[in-house]
Amino acid sequence: MQFSRCKSLFGDDFEKLQKAKIIILGVGGVGGHALDCLYRSGLENITIVDFDTFELSNQNRQIGSEALGESKVKHLKTLYPNITAIEQKIDIDWVDKFDMSEFDLILDAIDDIKPKIQIIKKYYKKLISTTGSAKRLDPTKIEYLNIFKTFNDPFAKKIREELKKAKFDKNFKVIFSSEEPKCKDMGSFVGVTGSFGLTMCSIALEKIRNNINKD
Repeated sequence: MQFSRCKSLFGDDFEKLQKAKIIILGVGGVGGHALDCLYRSGLENITIVDFDTFELSNQNRQIGSEALGESKVKHLKTLYPNITAIEQKIDIDWVDKFDMSEFDLILDAIDDIKPKIQIIKKYYKKLISTTGSAKRLDPTKIEYLNIFKTFNDPFAKKIREELKKAKFDKNFKVIFSSEEPKCKDMGSFVGVTGSFGLTMCSIALEKIRNNINKD
């Protein structure tokens, strides 16, 4: 049976997982692995949003990236047929217009600061966000921590600064790595980017099982 081992592990909570409605923003190295993890855990009511196409440089870390030149969301829909795919650039205008209140959880794996800040301000109670996963080698350094306590991450620093400007002072946790960046260029390692996505999936499953998913 397809999910028999998941049912053995999650018990009566498995039904909660199957009923959960999730949206993933960004399905690159982090979001793609979060999608795979959720789907293989029995969740099928998943919506993914992205506007990019697969490039050769994606193949070191992104699921589905063998489909060079193809739309990420359209190709992932062929791999995970029960999902809903939205090919859309995630900018502030879209965040303001698209109602995400119907989803139990929002998984934010984008790296564009302005829409990310808008998403945090608007949906922080049902949001799981990631910071920088690039330039790192050690997945054991990944933590889930209040954004204002993060360190060693220039991307997280930008998020903190923008949230402070917006007078946002909630106890909002993010997935981040305490490891110092190992290079200046955009180096990446699937052992870390994939682990960010798997951590995101694990946190989502825990929140669903404990009903920590309402705005």
